Amino acid sequence: MTVLRYGTDSTVCLEFAEGVLPVECGTPRGRPLDNPAAAVADVLNDPLDYPPLARGTTPADHVVLTLDRSLPRAAEVAAAVIRALVETGVHPDGISVLRTRSDVDAGRGDPSRLLPQQVAERLTLLVHDPTDRRRLAYLAATKTGDPILLNRAIQEADLVLPIGCLHGEATAGYYGVHTAVFPTFSDRRTAERFCRPGLLEADGSSRRRLASEVEEVAWLLGINFTIQLIPAAGDGVLHVLAGQSEAVRRRSRRLFEAAWSWPVPRPASLVVAAVEGDSSQQTWQDFGRALDAAVAVVEDGGSIAVCCDLAEPPGAAVQRMVGARSRRAALRQIHKEHLLDALPAAQLARALDRGRVYLLSRLDPSLVDALDMIYVAAPDELARLARQHQSCILLANAPHVQVSVAQEA
Repeated sequence: MTVLRYGTDSTVCLEFAEGVLPVECGTPRGRPLDNPAAAVADVLNDPLDYPPLARGTTPADHVVLTLDRSLPRAAEVAAAVIRALVETGVHPDGISVLRTRSDVDAGRGDPSRLLPQQVAERLTLLVHDPTDRRRLAYLAATKTGDPILLNRAIQEADLVLPIGCLHGEATAGYYGVHTAVFPTFSDRRTAERFCRPGLLEADGSSRRRLASEVEEVAWLLGINFTIQLIPAAGDGVLHVLAGQSEAVRRRSRRLFEAAWSWPVPRPASLVVAAVEGDSSQQTWQDFGRALDAAVAVVEDGGSIAVCCDLAEPPGAAVQRMVGARSRRAALRQIHKEHLLDALPAAQLARALDRGRVYLLSRLDPSLVDALDMIYVAAPDELARLARQHQSCILLANAPHVQVSVAQEA
């Protein structure tokens, strides 16, 4: 019997046919940090290829922390950065924390409860609205002529401190260490460009062009310092790095691949993908990334089973998949309407084209059925499914894992 964790404290127990040995991967190598806040303080005192934070700030600086979406231990990490800034002499009145609306609505990333009252009450907590033109400022035009609009607080800051979470280089919706600035805090039109279904194309050329655009924006802003987290399972943190952006990118990439890269000997007829963590990890974005990981190693015509606690209503793009005469037609409509959740919809369509998709979640059964997936009511149903297959790959923490067939690795 094999036990696979998902959600915060749920498990599924899987048994297999005689002679079937599942390939287990996705548990990150390394021990999660017991105290990420202490690690933040350490790396800010001794950053990579960069002077300590105290030598790069003045008391009158206006500093903006930009928090990446669904950042693990976001409030704890942000509070540690703010404490470090205050210790260097920066006035709390000059410190702002910029978050996305989705994180604010979910109650994530507010550091004020972890700070002394005299600091917390002087902070500025900002919520990004990509549709509010008054809170956006024009920076420049890209090489392709697209206007660069960013949250006004970023452009007015003396120092921008991006705090991001590293993902696999080919992860949909991720564009490198400066993603925590752009497109995360840009305008709606830019957000739509960075999440169109065509970005899932096999050669990745469109994604590389957008990643280059992100680097261009960081250069125009003069951002050359970043704080990056290497995620652990669930909401944990394996490593914290800070310093010169390119040095951090190189070091964090090596650490991420050492923790999360898993070759498997061959595709399997069943891939079970688990999404571990609290509500901040149980999103349609993470669901789509779990499907991507499974599609990479499932046989044509095989089965994918996703175990998660996803409960949030789908966005407009996923809803377009309900009742569509064909998935291809639905994707064309999604592309025309420039919908922000286009990537999860396209990832689901791709997985369904590959084979069957089973879903154990908190979603309504009628919605799961309408999306052409097979509703799983309880974990023991997956145990019965597993016994029907002659090969199986288990992906713990599927949204983060980088899995590939050994011959292709």
